[in-house]
Amino acid sequence: MPVIPAAQAQIGDLLGSDVQTALGSILLEEGRSLSERDLEILQAFLIPTVDIRRIGLEAADDEAHVEESPAGAGEVKLSSLQQEFIHMAKLLKRTFSMVSSGMKLPVLELRNGLGALLAHMNDYNLISFLVPNSINKEEVLIRNSVLCAMTSYLIAKWNKLPEKDWMQIAMAGLLHDIGNVKIDLAILYKSSPLTRSELYEVRQHTVYGFRLLEGGTALNQGVWLTALQHHERIDGSGYPMKVTGEKIHPYAKIVAIADMYHAMTSDRNYKKAESPYLVLEELQAGAFGKLEPLYVKTFIERATQFYMGVFVRLNDGRIGEIVFSDRNNPTRPMVSVHGNIVNLMQERQLYIREVFATN
Repeated sequence: MPVIPAAQAQIGDLLGSDVQTALGSILLEEGRSLSERDLEILQAFLIPTVDIRRIGLEAADDEAHVEESPAGAGEVKLSSLQQEFIHMAKLLKRTFSMVSSGMKLPVLELRNGLGALLAHMNDYNLISFLVPNSINKEEVLIRNSVLCAMTSYLIAKWNKLPEKDWMQIAMAGLLHDIGNVKIDLAILYKSSPLTRSELYEVRQHTVYGFRLLEGGTALNQGVWLTALQHHERIDGSGYPMKVTGEKIHPYAKIVAIADMYHAMTSDRNYKKAESPYLVLEELQAGAFGKLEPLYVKTFIERATQFYMGVFVRLNDGRIGEIVFSDRNNPTRPMVSVHGNIVNLMQERQLYIREVFATN
């Protein structure tokens, strides 16, 4: 298939291979029929050439001596972080299967796998990180548990908790939902509303998780308590024991934030994923009385800390560039769209739908 300058691409052209950013994130997928908006994206990301399928152009390729796409150009190159994410997800899936069968938790293997993943955390941006396509979208529990481990680690680090706690907090994030292995899958993945008895059973995953982890070697008490308390809220409105304030372990308070964020930004059987920026706003609005305010404040500030020049997609489909961010309103920066400034503080009907990883 021919490679042509991106400026020559036309509406309706079919992509012969994925268009990727400099770091290998997929910008536009193979087989996509280009729209006017897609052409804007190509221009915004300064994509020099595209591999397309256009009737008539392929036949003329030999005569025009257009450069062929290099071998493997259509393959998605995974980052080291994404590769370790896949390894950790496979290990966790196997672990859940072992535990559900009554086997012992492989703590050392989990720690080693988690350590390999966390070694690449400098490359992790929780808003723009792309979960590898090889992770089955139906395996929400596995995917979100690994994401919670990564994000909980960051929250602990950002809030300057002792470094000795970072790995344990990541482990707490990884295993916080392990009690779900004891829940009937028909209930766990039910797409319609749960009955009162089914809801009670699902909420019991916190107790089941605590019992599975309690007393485990190489896991401190905070990891066990996180499995029990990650749905507790500081005003006593959570479950399973409705404990309040300081009775909730700090690990559980951190994992609760990560768990809520990733649950709301992921596709589920019963709902579509929400915009990361809208979720951050919801966390901010709901933090008072529910979540640890300082942890939430730091989380939002650091999660939205981008260098100027980062490209974003607004909810109306337009592609723009962040040019100014107000520290007091980090989820509503100013965005330049074709030279026109869109002030998201003033235009409240607009919000950032997607952030593109460009560096």
